[in-house]
Amino acid sequence: MRDIHTQVQSLKRPPLLVRAARFGVDEYRRDQHLRRSLSYDRIPRSGYALIRLLETERVMNDSRIAKHGDYMIAKHVDILVAIMGEAQLLRSTTRPALVAQRAP
Repeated sequence: MRDIHTQVQSLKRPPLLVRAARFGVDEYRRDQHLRRSLSYDRIPRSGYALIRLLETERVMNDSRIAKHGDYMIAKHVDILVAIMGEAQLLRSTTRPALVAQRAP
């Protein structure tokens, strides 16, 4: 099983979707985005939120590929914005791996 950072980095989406989402990352507000995207009353931690967002995005992407009539590109971009925002937040709050120290 891949770690969450690897899952985010391995997403391959059309360049237009990615560019649109990148424009929105600067305006990402987790309380607003996560309430709208995940329909939670309480905002979950970044790791859990990111897992849920990735699951939601996968379903949306499958719908996009299948050309379903209920696919909404604006909602897909919004989910991608939230994924990028949560990934940045998780990266900035995750402690780096400890470097092995030599015994004195």
